[in-house]
Amino acid sequence: MYQTLRPLLFSLEAEAAHGVTLYALGVAQRSNLMRFVAHPPPAELPVRAFGIDFPNPVGLAAGLDKNGEHLDALGALGFGFIEIGTVTPRPQPGNPKPRLFRLPQHEALINRMGFNNAGVDALVRNVQQSHWRGVLGINIGRNKDTPNERAAEDYLTCLEHVYPLASYVTVNVSSPNTPGLRELQQGDSLQRLIAALMEAREKLAAQHGARKPILLKIAPDLDEAQMDAIAATLSGSGIDGLICTNTTIDHAGVAGELHADQQGGLSGRPLFERSTATLQGMARRVGDAIPLIGVGGVASGSDAADKLSAGATLVQIYSGLIYRGPWLLTECVEEIRRQHPHPGVSA
Repeated sequence: MYQTLRPLLFSLEAEAAHGVTLYALGVAQRSNLMRFVAHPPPAELPVRAFGIDFPNPVGLAAGLDKNGEHLDALGALGFGFIEIGTVTPRPQPGNPKPRLFRLPQHEALINRMGFNNAGVDALVRNVQQSHWRGVLGINIGRNKDTPNERAAEDYLTCLEHVYPLASYVTVNVSSPNTPGLRELQQGDSLQRLIAALMEAREKLAAQHGARKPILLKIAPDLDEAQMDAIAATLSGSGIDGLICTNTTIDHAGVAGELHADQQGGLSGRPLFERSTATLQGMARRVGDAIPLIGVGGVASGSDAADKLSAGATLVQIYSGLIYRGPWLLTECVEEIRRQHPHPGVSA
């Protein structure tokens, strides 16, 4: 059905189509019509990572459901896990529209959304009202007008609010669309932020009787020295996992195409090689000590399997869904089952 509807959706402005798709998905789920929309993976392919049992290793990346408003409908598609957000302490509108652009010839997107979201209190209410009970990641960030010197306060506020509801929490320091955010990936800034989050996590674990994993999401635009520094910072830090990667600011792979000169992060097929190289680089550096999630450019089942071959324990998809529809999820699970029949247990 999605391939039939895609031309209609692509006739709409990209962000408008995003909203229409999520609304229609919700209608289908509430009307028991999901069988016409998607065919979930037919059987589980269990994976254990970060102390969590995942029914299959393919999840939804953050950004598609920023406010956690569509968990029931998205959960019905059969994801092994869903990550919502990025959420900030206070609501913010994000960057001016238009801010999302399709590059269909490359199965790519460029976005400069800017952490548009309704704030952490709204996300918490939405999650509490949902009925889906799968593995839930919540991605947290800082408000645009919060200086980096006070960024830890924003992350700590979000962590405290989402902690009781999240299966794991992702710390986003790698979006290219919030000025200065990527500076938090560097040196002492990253070390101080992680230390503050680890200290808060121990208090929250005692308060709630559960120690929730905390993951870090990094950019693909890192050189060898920067990856060395991140790996050194993470060693012994207590961080539970690493997500490789966010979108890239390098648009060379789509140069000359319509919208290629738009400012923002590039995702989709052109990101695959760069994000996988970063995944491999971090896998070499952290070994088995820190499980990795591979994300970026997964547009086929073989792409997903390649992420596992590169060192990932789990995979996330997003832009590929825009071009392939929900069938991509099943294809990814089935190809991983074929190439990695026993994905097994990670730390």
